[in-house]
Amino acid sequence: MHRLAPAREHVIGLFRIVIGFLFACHGVKTLFGLFGAKSAVAAGVWPQWWAAIIQLGCGTLVCVGIGTRVAAVLGSGSMAFAYFTVHLPVALLPIQNGGEDAALFCWTLLAVAFIGPGRFALGNLLARQAVSAPDHLRTTELAS
Repeated sequence: MHRLAPAREHVIGLFRIVIGFLFACHGVKTLFGLFGAKSAVAAGVWPQWWAAIIQLGCGTLVCVGIGTRVAAVLGSGSMAFAYFTVHLPVALLPIQNGGEDAALFCWTLLAVAFIGPGRFALGNLLARQAVSAPDHLRTTELAS
């Protein structure tokens, strides 16, 4: 396992990007009727429209790596809600109730929240720029 350690942060970053992208795609599908959707959901319809907004917003944030942990927790919670309110009443197991996507996104986003963004996250770049700013710029920004 130690031979894989140098690539750990890169693989975590790629994992985050893929999961975020796929989650955002679900939101795009529902909101705009794309990617094989029969139609777009009407604005404001509970809970589909709101879930799609969360999917698109959180998926995009997770994908680009800004506010990754908060976005992943929110996305994970929305998928847990979807599983327990939409899928579980149909049957217990995800394979029986059509809740595989909800269960997988719930757990993978929760894992991203705990593991962190890894490499390639814009949040890491922004944090580095804030740290490397000259002292006179940082004190000016703090005062305003």
